[in-house]
Amino acid sequence: MVFEGSSAAISHTGKVRSNNQDSGYSGSNLFVVADGMGGHAGGDVASSIAVNRLRELDHPFATTGDAEQALQAAITSTATLLIDTVAERPELAGMGTTVSALDFVDDYAVIAHIGDSRIYLYRDDALTQITTDHTFVQRLVDSGRITPEEARYHPRRSVLMRVLGDMDPDPDVDTFIMPTQPGDRWLLCSDGLSGVVDDAHTAKTLGQRLPPGRTADLLLKQALDGGAPDNVTVIIVDVGGSHPVFSGTPTIVGSASNPQGIEVPAARTGRTSWLHPARQAANEPSHFEPAAEFLEELIEEDRRRARRRRIWWIVGAVVVLAALLTALLGAYSWTQSRYFVGADEDSVIIYRGIQQDLGPISLSTPYEETGILLSDLPFYQRLAVQQTISARSLADAQQIVETMRETGVDAP
Repeated sequence: MVFEGSSAAISHTGKVRSNNQDSGYSGSNLFVVADGMGGHAGGDVASSIAVNRLRELDHPFATTGDAEQALQAAITSTATLLIDTVAERPELAGMGTTVSALDFVDDYAVIAHIGDSRIYLYRDDALTQITTDHTFVQRLVDSGRITPEEARYHPRRSVLMRVLGDMDPDPDVDTFIMPTQPGDRWLLCSDGLSGVVDDAHTAKTLGQRLPPGRTADLLLKQALDGGAPDNVTVIIVDVGGSHPVFSGTPTIVGSASNPQGIEVPAARTGRTSWLHPARQAANEPSHFEPAAEFLEELIEEDRRRARRRRIWWIVGAVVVLAALLTALLGAYSWTQSRYFVGADEDSVIIYRGIQQDLGPISLSTPYEETGILLSDLPFYQRLAVQQTISARSLADAQQIVETMRETGVDAP
């Protein structure tokens, strides 16, 4: 059965890199995103080889099992092609690519995935990430050591734990099958999109239900507005829905679309100028696949980072508490420089502090007994004392009491 729906694919170099190491394919049944790694030439070649090998599978399969086996076999054979290519051109050693492939068979989606490119499903106004990143930080997220939000900015977010490369002839690829239905909107993308545009904004864009081409353009614009430090590849696939049925020539984007993309270019011999460090950096690989012995070092580094983070949190909390305590002590010290005249059951008292209380904490204490009874005062003075009389200082409070004694106390 031929897939019925509509699709669009787009790929962009981004704002930092000088070449596009991504490749993408949007066909009749098959859709693929590959994000190359390995420097200026290696990434281009690896993703081109992957897409050009997988596009051979863009035809109807009798069963989902047949499609799943074909995807697995094609990705494994791509690894062999990468190994053979490096044998011919040793300067490309270390090249590799991610692969995220989506093949439709009847009412099912057959998925194959390795690396950190992603496949999302937008259904019933909700966006779900279908694939799992094969990255160091994803392992940290899975183990509960960091949050998904922390993973977005982790300094080791580009470290791949699984990739299609020139070292392993039998790559560990995730493959699975899941049902799809009319109205589903699928998104395949490189981390040039998912690493810049968060899921909330992606879901909002997909939810506008614009045609696939317009939707892909909007997502690319958001990545570019966010700085686009890496290549950006986006493929939108609508199952059924209101948009026209896909037809015509399959679309190839990125390095695989260049007829020379799969040609292995000669090593560069041109001069490097210190005036153009950004261009030179742009040719560096966007991902890194560590050697097995390096993993423990990465884990230990993350432990050290976590310990430093906890120490800084503790130091910060102590500083905040110290500042708060200093402010409270300063405020309390100020209150103890104030005085007022008030009543204590049946007599007039000079109090130290302020009239207000802080919950159950009293901010005043009796300071001086005046010997004046409330019953000896005229009514208006008795009422004023009971409501308290503020004083500017101790001397002022004593003067208020002295005036009260001279003019206000009823004669016996």
